[in-house]
Amino acid sequence: MSETNRNRLMLAIALVLAAIYLFPLYWMYITTLKSGSAMFATPPSFWPSDPQWSTYAYVWESRNLARYMWNSLVIAFGAVALITVLGTGCAYVLARYRNRWIDVGLFLILMLQVLPASLMITPIFVGFSQLGMLEYPRVAVIIAIAAKSMPFFVVLVRATFMSVPIELEEAALVDGNSRVGAFFNIVLPLARNGILVAAILIFMQAFGEFVYSKSIIQAVEYQPASVGLNSFMGPNTNEWNNIMAFATIYVTPILAVFVLLQRRIVSGLTSGALK
Repeated sequence: MSETNRNRLMLAIALVLAAIYLFPLYWMYITTLKSGSAMFATPPSFWPSDPQWSTYAYVWESRNLARYMWNSLVIAFGAVALITVLGTGCAYVLARYRNRWIDVGLFLILMLQVLPASLMITPIFVGFSQLGMLEYPRVAVIIAIAAKSMPFFVVLVRATFMSVPIELEEAALVDGNSRVGAFFNIVLPLARNGILVAAILIFMQAFGEFVYSKSIIQAVEYQPASVGLNSFMGPNTNEWNNIMAFATIYVTPILAVFVLLQRRIVSGLTSGALK
């Protein structure tokens, strides 16, 4: 097979896989525009004959979606800020100082990443209850998300710090900088892309977090959009167009961020692969 035919075959396979992957998203967007009868028509239509654009406004107002979205943003930004402040220093130490205890610490961090949220929620809930943190539910969720996502951030940013030549720090120390000064003036600016990408990925995870929010936040006024979407579910519900409209408004900002920053995300993820 010639190189041209091989490239065409790979392109065709990529397009088919992309279509399969994106079809659920397409179906979600189309379902929001269908009426109640059109959703259950047989055979199903791939484009509604009478689009119901008013569904978005109805869901936004009737479900107070603005409040849910605000709570999701507060939780996501709070978790990103906490993880970035604490995790950056941890990643730097693990990248620069190598001994037996550092290796043990890295192993423990990786083990924490393996634990699922459903396993951690019970001890976290009991601990927060004893500490009185349940009186501040959004803060409690931010801390829980930070504890769960910190290993992921540390591992990614550690690889970024390892790609920064240590000779630059040594030259800064020779010029009179302290270790802290070399970190803030030399290392941190060079690693900012990797830190930014890790923060974006953490934000996307925190924005869609459900287990901690559902278990810890009982007051409706503090619940994020992931819990609000779950409120549609019930034994007798069939408001699939409203459910999909809620999901569309909820998911679209994250998809837009990912599409706009995909090149930066890929470059940041691979920045520590080669020196």
